[in-house]
Amino acid sequence: MANDIEFTNMDFEEDKYSRFKLISWWDQDILKNAKIMVVGAGALGNELVKNLALLGVGNVFVFDMDKIESTNLTRSVLFRMSDVGKYKAEVISERAEEINPDVKVIPFVANIIDDVGLGVYRRMDVVLGGLDNREARLSINQNCYRVNKPWIDGAIEVLNGFARVFVPGQGACYECTMTETDWMLINKRKSCALLSNEQMNEGKIPTTPTSSSVIAGIQVQEMLKLLHSERKLPILAGKGYVFNGLTHDSYVVEYQEKPDCMSHDIYPEIEEKQWSVHSESIKTVADQIKSDMGENVIVEIDRDIATNAECTCGESKVLLVPVHKLNASMLTCSKCGKQMRFNSKHTFDGTEDYSDKTFGEIGIPPLHVVKGRQGIETKYYEFTADYDLVFGKK
Repeated sequence: MANDIEFTNMDFEEDKYSRFKLISWWDQDILKNAKIMVVGAGALGNELVKNLALLGVGNVFVFDMDKIESTNLTRSVLFRMSDVGKYKAEVISERAEEINPDVKVIPFVANIIDDVGLGVYRRMDVVLGGLDNREARLSINQNCYRVNKPWIDGAIEVLNGFARVFVPGQGACYECTMTETDWMLINKRKSCALLSNEQMNEGKIPTTPTSSSVIAGIQVQEMLKLLHSERKLPILAGKGYVFNGLTHDSYVVEYQEKPDCMSHDIYPEIEEKQWSVHSESIKTVADQIKSDMGENVIVEIDRDIATNAECTCGESKVLLVPVHKLNASMLTCSKCGKQMRFNSKHTFDGTEDYSDKTFGEIGIPPLHVVKGRQGIETKYYEFTADYDLVFGKK
């Protein structure tokens, strides 16, 4: 008959994301174009990246500096015995793309505190943390707030865990939640840089793959709601989801925002400059900022640089490394064997004896941002020429 319509199997075929699209507020294109930063590729990081791959998140950037150990294999779904000794970030990226070829996962074997420029955070939509140390969390928190980006912290221990959402301008941040004990442990960890590995060994945190699955699931679920911000979905901004796997209790806690919190420093506008940390010297940048702002400008960075060390015996030496990277051997006097005292600074005017050094040579990471300050006037400048070095060519 002329009015008969013939259907084929093609008319009923679904694509891999069809079930997601049945959710009324879901927009797969948002996920396809999203840029998500995952910090930590351990038990939580494995679950985070696995979920991102299954969801079809188009651009995932994984940061971790450690190699896979045999103990990781029982808690990390993407690692295999043959991976022991390989970098976690590289393996997790390869496995995620095997799960879903639509997803591009870029690994960074890097220390999140020292090696990641602020410009990296600027280009992300959401940052997911799967870390086990407070100092790294504080660094992520400060950087996310500077560039007005949300981040979601996760932590697990035994059968328990929590997920916390921090959105600039919407309630408490990570630093607001920190106690005196947290600060004590951070300061202790910093001082450990000058101790031996044996002295630094404080034991390991017991974790299970079950708790990491639960917490990473909550983190990614909150990320989905943040990405669909136009839908006005409820999020845990300034709050934490607490899970007790032993007693099956879970609840939400709201953190108190501290109005004088030092992390609540949002950079209003960042000027992109065709500078690279590997080619621009301190003097060159200082001179260019002076031409923009005035002769009395000071160039300020967000970390202290150990400039030199001095010993009571009269011996001295140049350091020019971030204070965070100092270790005992750097501060041992070659003449008498005693520990030397170091001097540090975080501001420059281009007249220093070492002003011919590039910013990379004093430990500033690619794509970072520096501040120009003259009186109460402040401007921010990014080393944008480093983009291809960090992310590859567009």
